[in-house]
Amino acid sequence: MKQQAMIGDERHTPRPLYARIRETLRQRILDGHYQPHQRLPSENELMAVFGVSRITIRQALRDLHNEGLVFSAQGKGSFVSKPKAVQHVRRLEGFGEAMAAKGYETAARLIGIRERRPPKPVAAALKLASGDDVVEVKRVRYLNREPVSVDTSYFPLDVGRPLFGRDLSGDIFPMLENVFGIALGAADIGIDAVLADDEAQQQLKLKAGEPVLRVERLTYDRAGRPIDFEYLCFRGDAFKYQFRVERR
Repeated sequence: MKQQAMIGDERHTPRPLYARIRETLRQRILDGHYQPHQRLPSENELMAVFGVSRITIRQALRDLHNEGLVFSAQGKGSFVSKPKAVQHVRRLEGFGEAMAAKGYETAARLIGIRERRPPKPVAAALKLASGDDVVEVKRVRYLNREPVSVDTSYFPLDVGRPLFGRDLSGDIFPMLENVFGIALGAADIGIDAVLADDEAQQQLKLKAGEPVLRVERLTYDRAGRPIDFEYLCFRGDAFKYQFRVERR
């Protein structure tokens, strides 16, 4: 009944009661107290815990449903959704930046960083001279502690070499801007579906032959120089790009 006391003590605050209950449940989902596909307590149980009416509980659950954090099964109750990243393409931002705005927990694990001869498509995209090497950074990205993508990023040497020895557990975009003073401009994005290779299968816990959503992103600095070419390979059930287009 500890939660009930906490909610009750806050009744004098202007924030709606259902919103405070929503945030309590939301945090329990994000910190792993409730696991993906686990059934949440029933409405009656939540009413007893928080000491509120059914309509208040339903409003809190409705908000969580609209955020994609829970789903309902007819006659069975509400269940925790498997984390799914929905990135609205309105501005250039990294995965962590986009997900933090929604309250999700993100992290990255470095698989490896090295200098290498780039694949031909990478060299062409970065407009490199013949024989130029690149810095390759390969990482696994996590959403609410679940692996959702394998990211392979290629940088010209002058951009990539300062990344060696750095903490790459977060977004690289803010580091490029705030640490290295590189003003980012725009990006070209392409999306297709490909079969997961052995590494993606292992890192993302996929079965042989399962597809991944592959995002190709070429990022330019403010002066128009290409500085970062990436392959972002997402689990098909864990990511969605959302666009808005207008006809004028």
